[in-house]
Amino acid sequence: MDDLGKMLGSLGGDTGAGAQPQLAGALGGLIDGQGGLEGLLGQLSSAGLGDQVASWVSTGPNQPVDPQQLAGALGPDTVNQLSAKTGLSVSSLLPMLAAFLPQIINALTPDGKVPAGGAGGGIDIGSILSGLGGAAAGGSSAGSSSQAGSVPDIGKILGGG
Repeated sequence: MDDLGKMLGSLGGDTGAGAQPQLAGALGGLIDGQGGLEGLLGQLSSAGLGDQVASWVSTGPNQPVDPQQLAGALGPDTVNQLSAKTGLSVSSLLPMLAAFLPQIINALTPDGKVPAGGAGGGIDIGSILSGLGGAAAGGSSAGSSSQAGSVPDIGKILGGG
């Protein structure tokens, strides 16, 4: 849990306005580097994660993704770049990425479809992650459904309490 604490601590939820969190920047770079949200979703789908990706975009429940499958879909270069940008080891990063990426994609597609023009300028991954971090830190859950604007309890996803 040290790495989870490190990652959530980097979100800057309570420390306020300063620099963009490293994880948010790395995930934003991941989306941009793959040709936007549509490009990333296409890459993951082409690599055998089509059912999972479809669930993340839809308004239904998100299917989980195995960290090693996600690593294979992203490729070693991308995974190593994310590891370097976040300061987390690959073995620590992958489970977190497998937990957060479905929720981030779900939050970016609240109507069950990729926004027109992809996920261009309006993405605020830092806010999405801060919401996830707040759910993990506070343990508060506003119910079991994931409506647009609400975030499931990351503690439950990660098996914590």
